[in-house]
Amino acid sequence: MIDVTIENFELEVIATSATQPVLVDFWAPWCGPCKALGPILEKLEVEYGGAFKLVKINSDEEQQIAGAFGIRSIPTVILLKNGQPVDGFMGALPEGKVREFLDKHVPALAPQEEEEPLLEEPGDADPEAQLERLQQAVASDPANDDARFDYVKALLASGHEAEARRAFEPAAARAGLVRRIDALARWLDALSFAATRPDVAALDAKIAANRRDFQARFDRARVLIAQQQWTAAMDELLEILMRDKSWNEDLARKTYIAILEIVEPPKVKVAEGQIPPDDPTVATYRRRLSSVVLS
Repeated sequence: MIDVTIENFELEVIATSATQPVLVDFWAPWCGPCKALGPILEKLEVEYGGAFKLVKINSDEEQQIAGAFGIRSIPTVILLKNGQPVDGFMGALPEGKVREFLDKHVPALAPQEEEEPLLEEPGDADPEAQLERLQQAVASDPANDDARFDYVKALLASGHEAEARRAFEPAAARAGLVRRIDALARWLDALSFAATRPDVAALDAKIAANRRDFQARFDRARVLIAQQQWTAAMDELLEILMRDKSWNEDLARKTYIAILEIVEPPKVKVAEGQIPPDDPTVATYRRRLSSVVLS
């Protein structure tokens, strides 16, 4: 369960719903039925073993989001898939009725055993040792998309493009389904584009002559991605989004989200009950995206 605000709504709800159903619980602190329903939803999120993601939105504090969904009473629960609401209910339903609602969309999964966290090995400070460890992780579990993401990302970051493409190939078909794999696909696409030696000066001239030349801006963003100039690339994509949020079938927004996925640092382990701090740069660019998309 995660509390969502306008700053992280785009990433935690819209983007996540492309790969996993998201159950949004609109509530308020003064609402008695909300207090009855909340624990039921949290319990079922655990029991359904990751079949859906539960987010909670305080409708008093996030009136812009509540207004966008047409919330008139609380609690109201809405299920999203692929960025769109597909079903919902109002009121504090009993647990059995909530299960019936969920089973129409997200069949329960058997609980999975918690995996042991990977321990940092002595040689991890050495980039080659780290690559070898990541390669072994992929070899031992080829279906682990997170391990493959970490390995391909490390290869690309260190300039091993050919090896990265070979490592990425087994997962390429899942790019449209798995957000992290999609992020790698967009990085590789940017590298392919940069290899054509685009005339950056000509792109700059086109943008100067017409600030709505979105293709020129996108091409410039791809060059910046290939150079691993992440924030500059996101700034260019934001220039597109501020003028046309859905340009070219959401290409700018999807690429922006891919960059956030790439630059997000690994979560640090914290004491039980605490929340890992967000990377300041990532948090800032998430807020900028949300403010533009929801404006």
